[in-house]
Amino acid sequence: MPKATTLIVVLRRELKAKRITYQELARRIGVSESSVKRMFSTKSLSLQRLDQILDAAEISLHDLTLRSYEESLIEELSYEQEEELIRDPKKFIVAVSAMNFFSLEQIVEIYSISEPEVIAYLVRLDHLGILELMPNNRIKLLLSRTFRWRPNGPIQRFHQRESFADYLNSTFGNKHELMQFVQVMLSKQSSAAFLTRLKQLARDISDQHQLDAVLPFEEKHRMSFMLSARPWIPNYFQAMIRPEYLARHEEKKRRSGR
Repeated sequence: MPKATTLIVVLRRELKAKRITYQELARRIGVSESSVKRMFSTKSLSLQRLDQILDAAEISLHDLTLRSYEESLIEELSYEQEEELIRDPKKFIVAVSAMNFFSLEQIVEIYSISEPEVIAYLVRLDHLGILELMPNNRIKLLLSRTFRWRPNGPIQRFHQRESFADYLNSTFGNKHELMQFVQVMLSKQSSAAFLTRLKQLARDISDQHQLDAVLPFEEKHRMSFMLSARPWIPNYFQAMIRPEYLARHEEKKRRSGR
């Protein structure tokens, strides 16, 4: 979506959040309601008209442009984009390194990938819209703070197949390590509340990741967080459940439409 169009879409959402109708906005800026509707339907506003609307609605241009910029960023790659990344290990390493704010020089220093190769991969990632390759090969990420790999997509499946067992092969007893596995019985409302809190924690981690990007490289270390939750019973528990209980449980689920 073009940036100007995104700005108008976000402005319309802000007006709605403030409960300012087209009719009320028209009254405040001294035009007809049909004119306001036309502005937003065609997504065409002059700078002067935008200033009028922002003043009338008491909306900060800085806040509006910030929200608009955030909405223009990528939250998820397409299936085809993920497939392309994971097919080429070097390209995937360059992509993930860029996502972790590595510079071109740092990628070349750490990995057995030549500078021309890294630049070629960065150019391709630029074409995919994942980043913008700036002058002097500086990297500007175009990913949202809520970016994630596609659920059950090529990269998530790759991690399930190649990474998760390796990740969990630890005592999690060293410094900067933690693992707590908790099995509980919760209501639907409580489950939903905790899932919301987990999503917020993921956003907080992503925000801190971006804030720490300005720190010297030597002051940081790699950290991987695995946040997950789902209704689940281990296989060895499942094997011991009475068939008649399972039948009653399935019938209850069917009747409740779940």
